[in-house]
Amino acid sequence: MIRFKTTIKVRYYECDPMGVVHHSNYIRYFECARNEMMDAWGYTVEQCQADGITFPMASAELRFHRPALAGDFLTVTAEMEKLPLAKLVVKQQVFNQKGELCCDGVVTLGFLSAETGRPTRCPERLLAIMQAAQEE
Repeated sequence: MIRFKTTIKVRYYECDPMGVVHHSNYIRYFECARNEMMDAWGYTVEQCQADGITFPMASAELRFHRPALAGDFLTVTAEMEKLPLAKLVVKQQVFNQKGELCCDGVVTLGFLSAETGRPTRCPERLLAIMQAAQEE
């Protein structure tokens, strides 16, 4: 199992007039955690794209449990139970500063060749990094 977490402060513009985070922002929080995870591994999304691989979102399923509010400090997690082949499945959660679950979900990303736009396998460089992270 590979696990990563980061902290994000809710910005006012992410909220509705009542100070509640708009539901569309949770998918952004998920993406921030995944990108920061790759940054921490030393292989950024931009480097992966420069290596000729993109990985757009193929599906996302989110469940909302309680609202996050303006000014909250959120802990956003990303977990992968198995190493990817042609797709990466990431379980994600968002907790408020009290440790209460606000949202959870599963995001599936597909690896595509930037040149052809066709499905391809996970890049070897990323797979090696993930194997090392799995062993920690």
